[in-house]
Amino acid sequence: MKQTLLDRARAPASNDPAAGAALLRAPWRGLDDVALLAHFRAPRGVHFDAVIDPMEILPARMAGIMLGRFEFNGETHALSDPVDWLHNPSRDVEWHILLHKFYYAVGLAQAWQASGDTSYALRWAQLADGWMKVTPVGFIAADVTGRRVQNWIYSLHGLVFHGRANGDVAPLDAAFFRRLLESLHAQVEFLCENLTPKRNHRTLELLAIFLAGVVFPEFERSAHWRTFALAQTLVNIQADLMADGVHCELSTDYHHLALRNWLQVRQLAARNGVPVPPDMDAALEKGLEFALHVHAPNGVAPSFSDGDARSYLPLLALGATLFDRGDMQFVATQGREGTPPAQRVAHFPASGYHVLRSAWGDAASFRQAQHLVFDCGPLGEGNHGHFDALHFELAANGQALVVDPGRYTYSEAGDLNWRVHFRGTAAHNTVCVDGRHQTRYAPKAIKEASRHAPGSVRHKIGGPAPDTLLLDSQHGPSLDLLHGRAASHEYDAVHERCIVFVDRRYWIVSDWLRAPSEHGYALSFQLGAAAEGTTRLSGDATAQYLASAGLRAAQLQRDGQVGVLEPGWVSALYGHKDAAPVWRTRAQGQDVDFDTVLLPHGAGAAALRLRALPVFPGVQEESDPHATALRVELDIDGVPTADGWFHARGGIAEVWRLAGAAGGGDLHFSGRWLHWRVDAQGQVVRAMSHPGATLRGPQGDLPLQVGDGA
Repeated sequence: MKQTLLDRARAPASNDPAAGAALLRAPWRGLDDVALLAHFRAPRGVHFDAVIDPMEILPARMAGIMLGRFEFNGETHALSDPVDWLHNPSRDVEWHILLHKFYYAVGLAQAWQASGDTSYALRWAQLADGWMKVTPVGFIAADVTGRRVQNWIYSLHGLVFHGRANGDVAPLDAAFFRRLLESLHAQVEFLCENLTPKRNHRTLELLAIFLAGVVFPEFERSAHWRTFALAQTLVNIQADLMADGVHCELSTDYHHLALRNWLQVRQLAARNGVPVPPDMDAALEKGLEFALHVHAPNGVAPSFSDGDARSYLPLLALGATLFDRGDMQFVATQGREGTPPAQRVAHFPASGYHVLRSAWGDAASFRQAQHLVFDCGPLGEGNHGHFDALHFELAANGQALVVDPGRYTYSEAGDLNWRVHFRGTAAHNTVCVDGRHQTRYAPKAIKEASRHAPGSVRHKIGGPAPDTLLLDSQHGPSLDLLHGRAASHEYDAVHERCIVFVDRRYWIVSDWLRAPSEHGYALSFQLGAAAEGTTRLSGDATAQYLASAGLRAAQLQRDGQVGVLEPGWVSALYGHKDAAPVWRTRAQGQDVDFDTVLLPHGAGAAALRLRALPVFPGVQEESDPHATALRVELDIDGVPTADGWFHARGGIAEVWRLAGAAGGGDLHFSGRWLHWRVDAQGQVVRAMSHPGATLRGPQGDLPLQVGDGA
């Protein structure tokens, strides 16, 4: 019978004395337990820092660990001593995984360093020793082993390798310390033989192997571990980073987690004199460039697909040092140091992420910039992609306004399947068709041993992801445009979305869906948690208006369309969710259009009005049902502005007549899209379009500003 990874993980570690004798190199092989512990407490020429999760050193969390109360992902369980490590008290497998990853070990070490209270060190030894007595080295999965190896080594940094500032050393039993070294050796050897084939789990496993090889040069196998892990890390980087530098799972959070692990390998190598392959630096620098652009001005990377919304600015600071990049230093310090990046717009064509920013500014204005990330790409490898084609997140003035909902959980237990909800199309800022996901997602029974219990049910992707394509991209000093298309294999409706950023102040989001059969469509804008209880809708015959914290919005009213505020949820951190409203507009039909204007604003007042303008193909007197023109009237801090927007939306005409678009009469336009501005007298003072377009007003031809098409 074929032996699975889980079978090998459950096999007990070898008790062969010969294997133990080969653990250490000469002369350390001959040291007794006390001498061995003394050696590791002395300076050894090894350079590394403990990686500390701030959440794991909170006094309340440490107090709970001391009393046997373990809290992960917002869920607490009391575990009596000795801990039953093989039993999961939670319905969520991720809770059990976090118990075995031992992040709290680092917290206990830091608590001892800070207080000198020996009970923290003794509790750390009790938990680690208890784990070693009953738990197979690869229990649950190899990535869990990898993270535990890292956390045990990081805790040793504060408990063994460095005493307290006053000279105190942690009260550790020498025989226990040897058992810990033997267990670490066995776990690293397990990793070498059982690496996850690809992606972020393999990344952290290789980091664990390299870290052990650097920190324990006394081990007989340390040189092999370093050489093996470094070579495989380069292979891992080259396999997992796409051509545009984005991680292949297409999760913004997992991109940074993988990048953090790779950079830790790179930094460990630099600090300990281990040469790295030259191709490694070029790949890491490319991955950091995505991090540079995707971070919002408030320093948080939005959580597209699975992951948390959090800051990875320290990675950019490290990249600035390693690669002498002033632009990375600028973003890492939010404009206080370094030089602004050369581009405020960034396209990542392989992954389908596109980033628009109003400006980089300086230290005083950095956080107030507007920032939008548009997802017009594939689902991603692995099982972390969300069903969110043409979804976007918008931030301005230091906060996320239209937000990605996050992931919340991987567990499917409970009356409401939150995993399916947060991953689903309806939870994202896009259009949901007939209440279905863009990609088939069906429940499947778990039959074989894995992270999940046999007999449980998990949803699995059961069909291809939508076909996505960026159709148009134009950029200039007064207008940016992104136009994408998504064609799902689950229904016959095709969705196109055009996002226009005008004067780096406000946004037009135009959606149109075309289908040979009738469907129910639902356009959603998920607002942030700050909008809960502070958002209201109003309207008139022409448009519906939304007022929320930091955001004014307007949506064109069309027959049969109904927009409402509905309860929603956002999750910036795994296991935690916050109530937040969703602005959702429903429509029924074959061909349906939605037009929305988003106006972020600061402390000043902002006014917004929206209405439709009639559009006629050529000289015809019947308006076109598809092509749409808008009149957008804004009053920002007392400055009135009147703009127009037109998109043919696949309609074909040699010339489009935009009725009443200018004060003196109609505009005649030839092309796909047009944005224009009129003064108080209705005269066109500015018009922007794409190359090849032409515009004529009541007094003759009008000049068009054309973007660079980048």
